[in-house]
Formats: sequence, C-alpha cells, structure tokens
Amino acid sequence: MTSLAKNLRPLDPNGSQPLYLQLQRALSEAIDKRLIAPDDALPAERELATDLAVSRMTVRKALDGLVQQGLLVRRQGSGNFVSTRVEKNFAKLTSFSEDMRARGRTPRSVWLRRSEGTVTPEEALTLRLSPGTPVYRFHRIRLADEVPMALEYATVVASALKSIEAVDSSLYEALELNGHRPVRALQRLRAVLLTPDQAELLKAAPRDAGLLVERVGFLQDGRAIEYSQSYYCGNTYDFVAELSSTT
Repeated sequence: MTSLAKNLRPLDPNGSQPLYLQLQRALSEAIDKRLIAPDDALPAERELATDLAVSRMTVRKALDGLVQQGLLVRRQGSGNFVSTRVEKNFAKLTSFSEDMRARGRTPRSVWLRRSEGTVTPEEALTLRLSPGTPVYRFHRIRLADEVPMALEYATVVASALKSIEAVDSSLYEALELNGHRPVRALQRLRAVLLTPDQAELLKAAPRDAGLLVERVGFLQDGRAIEYSQSYYCGNTYDFVAELSSTT
C-alpha cells in the first residue's frame, strides 16, 4: 500500500455519501495538509483503486473532480500532479516572498537584470516623478519550491534604497530596512497571452494564458515609490478579494 493511501481518511462503503466524493474529500485534505506537496505525482489510478479497495471508476471520478477544482493537474502520459496554484489576496499588500513563506513554500529569485537609470516618460507619469529622477530596475523570475511562478519587472525610486545591491530576495524587505516600504498600492490585473520569451522563462507554452498585475506602491506621505509589472502563468495563481456591500 502506498504511503498516501495509508494516510487518507478511511472510506465508508455504507456511508450516505458516494465513495468517489469521500475519496475526493480525503485527497483534498491530504493536499491541504501537505501529505503530498505541490507538483508531486499521485499514485497511478490502478494502484489507488487496489489500495483503497474501490473501483478505478471511483478513483477516476474523484480525480476528475479535483482537476475541475484546480487542485490537481492532469499531464498527458505522465499522470496526475498536485497543482502549484497559489491564492493571492488581492486586497492585502504583501510581497511575493511573504506570500510564499506564509504558505510553507520556499521563495527564490533568478535575476535577469539589475540596472540603474533615470525614469522613462511612462514611469515619470506613473510615479509622478520629475524627468531625470534616478531609479533602480529589477528584472527577475520568482520561484516557489523551485517552480517558476512569475516574471517581475520592478522600477523603484533610487532614494528609497541604500544601493542597488540592497535587494537580495525580497524587494519589500529591503525597502522596509530603509524605512520606505509601501503602505498602500493601486493594482490592476488583466489577462494576457504569454510571449515566446516569457513562456520559456516560466516553463510554459507560447501564447498560454497569463495574468499581468501592475502595481504602484505608495508611502505613508502619498509619494509613489515603486512601479512593477508581474506576469503570472494562468494555471499557477488565483487572485481573490473580499468584498462587502456598503448599505
């Protein structure tokens, strides 16, 4: 019997809930408890059916439900894998590193480019800066547990950091150390198709669905300090926001 099958909630053939729904719930709990980690492969359907004393049809229906929920990804010829999707609270201002650590995942960056310069006309307009204002630009791939999650292109007012080398893994941690961490931000999310270059860096296919998140971060005194564009694979991130009525 596989170690996964041993750790699943027991199934009750006489229960009121169909077996495939019981198995679906048991597997969902195992994923939530990280008994199987993101991007891990599940045992083969035949193996699970034998270990759990259920039919392959029961296993297949349970897995189909988890694929529809986005908890599993089915890869042709390879089997079923735990999804690497991440829920990001769109209403909370946190860094990528903080989001990943809060979910028990290990963040890492692969640097594509670090550069110094002055604002472009678009950046000057977005950040409300005078022409010629010095800025730092940070281009990198953001990974979680070594899985590429996003491409990040950030422009930061140079005076907000001690130096361009001050940014190691987390831009927001570096800004906080220098007393210039944003306290609020304006964000815009829109659907895009990944370019061939973006897809290659994210280990996706060209023209795969992606999400572009543009962010402008502001200090307590209202000054804009950061402008970033982050491209996410459409199958890795879910953005959520809590809404309430104002009656």
